[in-house]
Amino acid sequence: MAGEAPVIPLLTPYKMGNFNLSHRIVLAPLTRQRFYSDEPQPHAILYYSQRTSKGGLLIAESAAISNTARAYPRTPGIWTKEQVESWKPIVDAVHDKGGIFFCQIWHAGRVSSLEFQPYGQAPISCTDKGVAPQIRSNGIDVVRYTPPRRLRTFEIPQIINDFRIAAMNAMEAGFDGVEIHGAHGYLLDQFMKNKVNDRTDKYGGSLENRCRFPLEVVEAVTDEVGAERVGIRLSPFSNYCECEDSNPQELGLYMANSLSKYGTLYCHMVEPRMKTIGEKDDESPHSLVPIRKAFNGTFIVAGGYDRNDGNHAVVNDRTDLVAYGRLFLANPDLPKRFELDAPLNKYNRETFYTSDPVIGYTDYPFLEDSS
Repeated sequence: MAGEAPVIPLLTPYKMGNFNLSHRIVLAPLTRQRFYSDEPQPHAILYYSQRTSKGGLLIAESAAISNTARAYPRTPGIWTKEQVESWKPIVDAVHDKGGIFFCQIWHAGRVSSLEFQPYGQAPISCTDKGVAPQIRSNGIDVVRYTPPRRLRTFEIPQIINDFRIAAMNAMEAGFDGVEIHGAHGYLLDQFMKNKVNDRTDKYGGSLENRCRFPLEVVEAVTDEVGAERVGIRLSPFSNYCECEDSNPQELGLYMANSLSKYGTLYCHMVEPRMKTIGEKDDESPHSLVPIRKAFNGTFIVAGGYDRNDGNHAVVNDRTDLVAYGRLFLANPDLPKRFELDAPLNKYNRETFYTSDPVIGYTDYPFLEDSS
């Protein structure tokens, strides 16, 4: 009919398992380094509730599964009762506004240093090969890492159990589900990628062996909280923290098919064009489409999307949902801005990772504030 507003694909409803989403714009998990003593802080209540819309999906920033999982200062954990209690008011604030909230559970592996490890021990990994200093995605900070210690085969079940307990704790905190962090060069990604994993036991060598540990984590977490509450983030094409694979398409397809067998709720994939954090290469010859077709659950893409890119991806069935990081960081009312095709606030990289509880965190203006 004449006068009807055009349909905006990103703002159409979607049913993700048992969750009825009102739109397809997802808050990506974003480390912000605003927490102290591994515990979520009250100022996060405002940060997350600002970015909540009724029926919108938010994924919380990485929460460490144990005291060996940490990598950066002022990041949260979810392995103690105190941490669980600190998450509760944040989760409640999102739920009070009708949002759906998942907790990303994480182990950094070798992307860490002595200062974040218990008793000054070496970080753990699939290997004893270290990582060169890296520039953070704010383009400013340089992070240096301690050479890791190779996990012994008999130690791996304990790490799997840490993921399981973290998922249980997330449910206790009130989250709607968990996202297993299997991307960005962290522990699970280290096991999957053959340019890092140099093991000769059942967790190294073949593709099946390299994916064994991540899939055992998926199985343990699924058994604990149910497949309908489990997602995973993967970046098979990336080289974050010197973590690459010689055949990323094969790796992505293997994981997609395996996750489908577990009935995993969603697979959150980082675009091949995002080779390193914060940098986009639109000339990448790779595509997530074959992986999207191989996975039976909800598919989420992330990596340098804007409004037009996201709408195009949904219309062309390249994805179900699109996760936004930096744009959502700077625009707490991003779905409304996309609806109106309104101008966007510019993000400030210099305030991505600071301890300030307000500046660059909760002070980005809403549309009604920016006139």
